[in-house]
Amino acid sequence: MASGLFALLDDVAALSRMAAASIDDVGAAAGRASVKAAGVVVDDAAVTPQYVQGVAAERELPMIRKIAVGSLRNKLLIILPAALLLSQFLPWLLTPILMLGGAFLCYEGAEKVWHKVRPAGEHHGPATAEVSSVDETPEEAEKRMVSGAIRTDLILSAEIMVISLNEVAAEAFWSRAAILVVVAIGITVLVYGVVAVIVKVDDVGLALTRRPSPAAQRFGRSLVRGMPKVMAVVSVVGTAAMLWVGGHILLVGMGELGFAAPYDAVHHVEVAVHDALGAVGAVAGWLVNTLASAVLGLLVGAVVVAAIAALPEKVRARIGH
Repeated sequence: MASGLFALLDDVAALSRMAAASIDDVGAAAGRASVKAAGVVVDDAAVTPQYVQGVAAERELPMIRKIAVGSLRNKLLIILPAALLLSQFLPWLLTPILMLGGAFLCYEGAEKVWHKVRPAGEHHGPATAEVSSVDETPEEAEKRMVSGAIRTDLILSAEIMVISLNEVAAEAFWSRAAILVVVAIGITVLVYGVVAVIVKVDDVGLALTRRPSPAAQRFGRSLVRGMPKVMAVVSVVGTAAMLWVGGHILLVGMGELGFAAPYDAVHHVEVAVHDALGAVGAVAGWLVNTLASAVLGLLVGAVVVAAIAALPEKVRARIGH
C-alpha cells in the first residue's frame, strides 16, 4: 500500500516537473515571439494616446481601460482563433487578410495627414478622435473615440499576433495557442500600461506643483509644460507609425504573393546602404526600409482617401466618414 502511494507521488512529481518545464518553454517562446513584434508594439503605444487627447482628465483612465479590454478581446476572441485556424487549414489566406489590414492602416494615417494639410472648413469627420460633430454628447464622443481606437488596435494586434505566430509556427497546435495567449496578455498589459503613464504624467506634474518642496514644484511645472509637446510628438509618431506599418505589411505581402519587384528594390537599396556605412549601416538600412514603407503607405492611403471622398455623401455617412 505504502509503495503504491510513493509510486503515485513519484508520478505526480514527474508530471509536475513536466508541466513546469512546459510552462518555462511557453514563457521562453512567448518572449522570443514578443521581441520579434516589438516594432509594432511601439507603434501601438504611440498610436493609442491620440484617442484620449482633449478629453476630461477623469475620463482618460476609464477610456484607456475600455480600449485595453477591447484590445484583449480583439486578440483572444477574434485574432487568435482565426490565426490558429487559418495557419492550420488555410495558411495561404493569412497574407491577403493581413494586407487588407495594412491598407486600412495606410488609410487611417493618410487621412490624418490630409486633415492636417487641408483647410479646416473642409473637414467631414475623420475615422479617429480628432474631429467630432457639434451635435455629439460627451458620451457619444467618448464611445466614438473608443470604437475608433479599438478598430485601429485590431489591425495592429493582428500584425503583432501574426508576427508572433510566424515565430512559433513549428510548435504543436496547442503549444502555439498557449504561447499566443501569453503574448496577447503580456503585450496588452505592457502597451496600455505605458499609454496610461503617458496620458497621466501631466496630472502627476500638477500634483507635484502643490507640494511644499521647491524642487518638486519645479519638476512638476516642467512636466506640465512639457506634456503638450510630448503629446504632439506622440501624435506625429502615431501617424507615421500607421503609414510605416501599413506600408511594410503591403510591401512584404506583395513579395509573398509573387509581386516581388517593389520589395526587392527596397531591399537592394537597404543592403547597399548597410554595406556602405559600416558601423551605422544597420540603422541606416533600417531607416531606408522604414521610409520606403511609409511612402508606400502614404500613397496607398491617399488613393483610399480619394476613393472614399468620391463616394456619395450618404454612403460616407454610413461608414462613419
